[in-house]
Amino acid sequence: MGLLDGIRYNLKGFRMGLKTPKLLALGLVRFVAVVILTGLSIGMLLFYYQEIMNLLWVKPESRWILWFWHLLSWILAGVLAALAAIIAYLVSQILFSALIMDYMSRITEQMISGRVKEPAGISLGRQFFFVIGQEFPRAVLPVLSALILMALGWLTPLGPLLTFVGPVVAVIFIAWDNTDIIPARRREPFKKRFVYLLKNVSFHLGFGLLFLIPVLNLLLLSFAPVGATLYILLSDRKREYV
Repeated sequence: MGLLDGIRYNLKGFRMGLKTPKLLALGLVRFVAVVILTGLSIGMLLFYYQEIMNLLWVKPESRWILWFWHLLSWILAGVLAALAAIIAYLVSQILFSALIMDYMSRITEQMISGRVKEPAGISLGRQFFFVIGQEFPRAVLPVLSALILMALGWLTPLGPLLTFVGPVVAVIFIAWDNTDIIPARRREPFKKRFVYLLKNVSFHLGFGLLFLIPVLNLLLLSFAPVGATLYILLSDRKREYV
């Protein structure tokens, strides 16, 4: 599956989430939490907005190119807003959202396949710490690494390029954070799951691209586990998981 399939599954899961009362309630809880955290993140990023813009390009004196500087400044503001949502997403994941994601995925899996498959004999406590622990190698560390690389790029001539590449890499891993819920819950080896991501980068890029659209990304992030679970259950992995 490719980029357009990723976009389609993201929107398909969003529609299903709005139509299913339990998923809607859980999604709204995530939405409110992410909105609050995003507001705080945007405030922090915009506080340093002028300093970041000066690192990229000091305001020119020539009127002939001043318009381009203003265009770049607006684009940067949009990128920072998208980054704020990503940062809020990561913070909420660590605090509590990872558990809500898992529950939303379970509800979706029950609706689609009639049951939730997972290894037997695992206590609730072990499952809790396992779900939280998966966020660090699967989302937090990769996304933070991409953002740090982007920040360091501002100190080099590659700054403008890395400003856009960083968020794109970040949303690929955020998409994987959702599509990996079922494989991780079923204790597949991490190496196997990561190789699957590498083989399906275009799908995950498509699934995550909508997360770069300010405001809309907050809604889609809140219901992303639904579309990601549909993808795992209804896509080319159907034989393995259903």
